[in-house]
Amino acid sequence: MDQIQAMRIFVRVVEAGTFTRAADSLQLPKATVTKHVQALEARLRVKLLNRTTRRVTVTPDGAAYYDRTVRLLADFDDIEACMGQAGNRPRGRLRVDVGTSVAQLLIIPHLADFQARYPDIQIDLGVSDRTVDLISDNVDCVIRGGELSDQSLVARRIGNVEFITVAAPSYLERHGTPQHPQALENGHQSVIYFSPLSTRRYPLEFHQAGQMFEISGPTQLAVNESNAYMNAVLHGLGVGQISTFQAQPHIEQGRLVPILTDWSHPLVPVYVVYPPNRHLSARARAFVDWAAELFAGHPLLQTQRPHAA
Repeated sequence: MDQIQAMRIFVRVVEAGTFTRAADSLQLPKATVTKHVQALEARLRVKLLNRTTRRVTVTPDGAAYYDRTVRLLADFDDIEACMGQAGNRPRGRLRVDVGTSVAQLLIIPHLADFQARYPDIQIDLGVSDRTVDLISDNVDCVIRGGELSDQSLVARRIGNVEFITVAAPSYLERHGTPQHPQALENGHQSVIYFSPLSTRRYPLEFHQAGQMFEISGPTQLAVNESNAYMNAVLHGLGVGQISTFQAQPHIEQGRLVPILTDWSHPLVPVYVVYPPNRHLSARARAFVDWAAELFAGHPLLQTQRPHAA
């Protein structure tokens, strides 16, 4: 038995919560994963995991072994990274997850630069607006907007997103141009974003000189993905609030019209996030630094306007 491999497999099972998910993330047969964990338990002569039909949990011995194994594997990876100039040429597979609009407009158009700098890194790029579980989904890092709900995660703020209120010319021709946020509640339609995970609905938000309005209706359409949201507004289905970063090209082409420009929306921070108990590998650090550089170079992602009160 390859003990290092068995230890990595055990750690992945603990983090994934099931043998099936661990096997999928490791791209190994489930039987192989099970065999390695059983061999590890036999070698140690302790029970590391409690198995049920739906998930596995660690025993007290398993928890202690997991904590020490994670540190040991991190040290082992450090040793390998320092050999053979790997520290200067990060290598290996990297799992990254980003939101759909950031992937489409920023990350993917510039990935050739990252690949030229780091030709030995292979990226598995997950693209969705769903909030992933970095540990159980075996993700090295994510780029996400909004305040973090899990304070245990390690986060590096790399930008800010400004939102503006817009509508398509075809919509304004049919409904007229609202002059106040409250007008959106009478004779207008709003396009609302809802969370793909919790289904929470996010109202349109307006701030000005100590006043604040949240408009959640009337609406015939709620969307849970940012590119689909923008397309709904582009096709005249209602008034929406879209990031300046995403909307600006369409404004310049006359496909979207800014409205209610005297009112603002609070800036949304953007973070690159990674798990606290994971060693940040050289390849992950290379991506984190590259992403921070990419955001820093985009003027619409470095707005410093304070939150409107």
